[in-house]
Amino acid sequence: MDAKIGKFFESVGTFFTAGDQIPLCDFDIVVGCEREVAEAEKGSSDELKKECHMRLSWALVHSKRPEDVQRGIAMLEASLAGNNSPLQMREKLYLLAVGYFRSGNYIRSRQLVDRCLEAAPDWRQALTLKKSIEEHIRKDGVIGIGIAATTIGVLVGGLAAAMARR
Repeated sequence: MDAKIGKFFESVGTFFTAGDQIPLCDFDIVVGCEREVAEAEKGSSDELKKECHMRLSWALVHSKRPEDVQRGIAMLEASLAGNNSPLQMREKLYLLAVGYFRSGNYIRSRQLVDRCLEAAPDWRQALTLKKSIEEHIRKDGVIGIGIAATTIGVLVGGLAAAMARR
């Protein structure tokens, strides 16, 4: 019986939390990437600078800290205007989709991951992210319906009580 109760609470917890497969990044990794970018800016090749910026962008959008995720989104948005190969563009769009997903903007995230999948329909990471996005959108809809139904029930109950007093 205890196992069934434990499974129930686990499934409820999974429903309300991110049950996704997107890795999280600790602050010390972000700091290390920032240090790497600073060193690369001192005279390294453009290619090395781009690689360091991509690693930092990855670390930021996967960070546990919302302000880092926002910084990563801003960095990636700014870098999209640059001269990117199709592969770099796809990678940046994917990281942007991760960033928007992590910040709760599931609609924008889905748009970006769809663009990735247009270029590479079999890309497993993008397919997994899209599945997570769809699950979160569905869960948000269920929660929204529950809130709306509760609100309507309270209003109808209040009206019924008011009418009964008259």
